[in-house]
Amino acid sequence: MTEKYLVQPDLDFIAQVRNLGGETLKKCYQCATCSVACPIAPENSPFPRKEMIAASWGLKDRLLNSGDIWLCHQCGDCSDLCPRGAAPGDVLSAVRSAAIIEYARPKALAKAVNDPKKLPFLLGIPAIWFAFLAFITMNAGDTMTKIFYAVFGDILGGRFHWSAHAQEGEHAIAQADFFSTWFVDLTFVPLFTASIIIFVLNLKRFLNNIHENAVLEGKTDKTSLDFKAMIQALIKVIPTIIKHDKFNECETNKDRATPHMMVLFSFIGLFTVTAIFFLTLYLFQTPGPYSQINPVKWLANISGVALVIGAALMIKNRLDKLDDQITSYKDWFLLGLVFALGLTGMLTEMARLAHLAGISYFFYYLHLIAIFNLFAFLPFSRMAHFVYRTAAMTYAEYSNRK
Repeated sequence: MTEKYLVQPDLDFIAQVRNLGGETLKKCYQCATCSVACPIAPENSPFPRKEMIAASWGLKDRLLNSGDIWLCHQCGDCSDLCPRGAAPGDVLSAVRSAAIIEYARPKALAKAVNDPKKLPFLLGIPAIWFAFLAFITMNAGDTMTKIFYAVFGDILGGRFHWSAHAQEGEHAIAQADFFSTWFVDLTFVPLFTASIIIFVLNLKRFLNNIHENAVLEGKTDKTSLDFKAMIQALIKVIPTIIKHDKFNECETNKDRATPHMMVLFSFIGLFTVTAIFFLTLYLFQTPGPYSQINPVKWLANISGVALVIGAALMIKNRLDKLDDQITSYKDWFLLGLVFALGLTGMLTEMARLAHLAGISYFFYYLHLIAIFNLFAFLPFSRMAHFVYRTAAMTYAEYSNRK
């Protein structure tokens, strides 16, 4: 006897996918060329054909609870060979963006990050905030110093550096003269911590959902998640991510691997530099600016240059393929943010070394706005792809999905 299944399409989800860059979805006639063409799809349950079917039918839960949508690296091989121009790679990118919005909390913020009409607010809020902090720093320094000493005492109050000229002389330009180091850290430390907490909560729900989905589809025989084994799987996956092995298996967009690696290693380098200088300031009470011969400064400069070049190459790659590859607002938001982050950081440093205080402070102001957008919207923007894809690849390794 034939079993019957009731399919209830989510029409709003179909519209959402199309609005997020998957407007070619309905061109698919399910020929399976995409799954055959994909060089990284596992043979036992290849993608993206089944995902294209699920998206066309509006099967939201099945798609967003699947780890397979994150195993796709949008290399473009499937889109190039699709006889109908359905661009499966772009559709899956749109599905992943829908998944980020679905898992994000608060969801309204995730929708705002993907809405170009909200961009003035995303930029305006930190712009007003940092302008306010600059005003206080430059006009009420002595008063704020007394307040911080009264509140935090000698232990922390002594680390309140209103003017910082530690290693380049008393006449050196220091951004702390424009934005108090305390104000910057009291803004970004809680912001970054909040992003991490949001990611942890989202990933917990994400991993539980993809595990339940994998059990339901018979992709794994593990009844419950073993987080110790997950960590071991992550260790095995990290070299694949670092070397960008999956990117290099693709043909159409193989040239994306180098700029992606440049951006990845730049962020790792800059995060390392930030952590070192943060500890140097608050543990050893040694504020910046630091000498250019400082090895950590070398790492900062090299990472900054690599970030600008890598982001510029990624933008060029997108512009060269506008006719063949769909690029939506969410893509440009991320690319623009990464490029602005690197460029404003470099210009701030160059203007400081040229003793152009006003120009250096202006670029530093723009740089802080870019950092704010990076930290505040990290769990909601396309940047979150890196975290979710890493989690999905880790789960695939954990469940022996080859």
